Amino acid sequence: MGEIVENTPERAASPARLAYTSDKHPRHTLEATNSLRKHRELCDVVIIVGTRKIFAHRVILSACSPYFHAMFTGELAESRQTEVTIRDIDERAMETLVDFCYTSHIVVEESNVQTLLPAACLLQLAEIQETCCEFLKRQLDPSNCLGIRAFADTHACRDLLRVADKFTQHNFQEVMESEEFLLLPVNQLIDIISSDELNVRTEEQVFSAVMAWVKYNTTERRPLLPQTLQHVRLPLLSPKFLVGTVGADLLIKSDESCRDLVDEAKNYLLLPQERPLMQGPRTRPRKPIRCGEVLFAVGGWCSGDAISSVERYDPQTNEWRMVAPMSKRRCGVGVAVLNDLLYAVGGHDGQSYLNSIERYDPQTNQWSSDVAPTSSCRTSVGVAVLENYLYAVGGQDGVSCLNVVERYDPQGNRWNKVASMSTRRLGVAVAVLAGYLYAVGGSDGTSPLNTVERYDPRANRWMPVAPMGTRRKHLGVAVFNNMLYAVGGRDDATELSSAERYNPQSNQWSPVVAMNSRRSGERGFTRRSSIFLEKVLKQAKGGTLEETDFLTISL
Repeated sequence: MGEIVENTPERAASPARLAYTSDKHPRHTLEATNSLRKHRELCDVVIIVGTRKIFAHRVILSACSPYFHAMFTGELAESRQTEVTIRDIDERAMETLVDFCYTSHIVVEESNVQTLLPAACLLQLAEIQETCCEFLKRQLDPSNCLGIRAFADTHACRDLLRVADKFTQHNFQEVMESEEFLLLPVNQLIDIISSDELNVRTEEQVFSAVMAWVKYNTTERRPLLPQTLQHVRLPLLSPKFLVGTVGADLLIKSDESCRDLVDEAKNYLLLPQERPLMQGPRTRPRKPIRCGEVLFAVGGWCSGDAISSVERYDPQTNEWRMVAPMSKRRCGVGVAVLNDLLYAVGGHDGQSYLNSIERYDPQTNQWSSDVAPTSSCRTSVGVAVLENYLYAVGGQDGVSCLNVVERYDPQGNRWNKVASMSTRRLGVAVAVLAGYLYAVGGSDGTSPLNTVERYDPRANRWMPVAPMGTRRKHLGVAVFNNMLYAVGGRDDATELSSAERYNPQSNQWSPVVAMNSRRSGERGFTRRSSIFLEKVLKQAKGGTLEETDFLTISL
């Protein structure tokens, strides 16, 4: 059994001990106590709710519910009563919650959640409140999210209110067509349409939603039109829609405050030189957060060597996380998203120029190398997607700067050369606007360029467009509000903080406000969200992660 030790003055015997904690005891105790309740044995209180009498034990209710604890241990009259009446609570919900106190088990479902949640709030059963809120989060739908949002607000469920609010904003185009939307009180309508994160294709949708809400009950809501219309960003409407639809509406024409808002928008559109002095909430573009849209940092250069690591940033959690690395180290790699798969094109592994391609599937967190290689090795290559083809534009092969352009057909897994650019370009930025592929700036191998050319896939031809005001290589480009933006980069002498934008209608570049920092090597953009991102310089172990390619992919 063990060592027997003789008791001596030098060595006193230790008493034998066996510590034991029962895993069965809590469950058996609950089961026994619940059996006592069901047989009405040793019960010392009856809870009366509506027509029901619920027999229980004060000690159990007090242990589970701060509400009952305060009632039975304080100086309230109920602490001495054997029957306690509770009003303004659903009797079935109360019975279910008392059952939970004795069994630790509850079923939340569509038929009981709207009575369980307020009852759990009254009894201060935080665990059940959280369970109800989690159930409602999973039930969110464009047809019910406004009701759930109001329900969460009424019962002070902050997390559910936040999630319902985000869901409403993200799905606004469907929500605005629901019956719930037309029944909204004015304060809730304003809360929704005033959000910067409202997900709409154009501000015209917000105007249409407001007018539909007003005209649902014109008699009562007509006086509320100025109050709601001021949260529609009229200066961001197209001139045609502003004049032909908004200004021509009889309800708006008959209200002086509404006419003032329309005039303000007209002045903003007609006087572009005065716009810096006219900025305000109604001139600020909305910036919806896309659910499932994340940012990837792919490869790059760190501590004097190319790297293969890849990180993913989720704006919902505000966290960077490592994902599967590429099979090769790549700096100067071109990246783009095609059919929700991430492609890494070419680059340099620290010793050799590459023509290999890797493709990342976010569903499996795996890279595959079964993509056909480009005909030329390329680093500092521009990559973009146009009409379901992946284009590789320019770059350098270690011998010379390239003007060669190829496009990848994912159906046939092959690259085909298309018309070459008129100018050799490495460190070129590429973007797609209105069905054309733009090659912006870069270097011809000797000096930075300010020239820009545009590829027409229908004619298989590159044509020059207006040059930028500044020569730029390793710049960033993005498309926003049907304009092409060129940001940062490097000229002959230094990195740049300046930015300019191209209007394809007038074929002109014009300066925009500069960034706070000088930057080159940036390739930051978002897909579909129309939010332009500045380059992120991320500190990594051993140095600064530079010339990393960033892009988003919708999962």
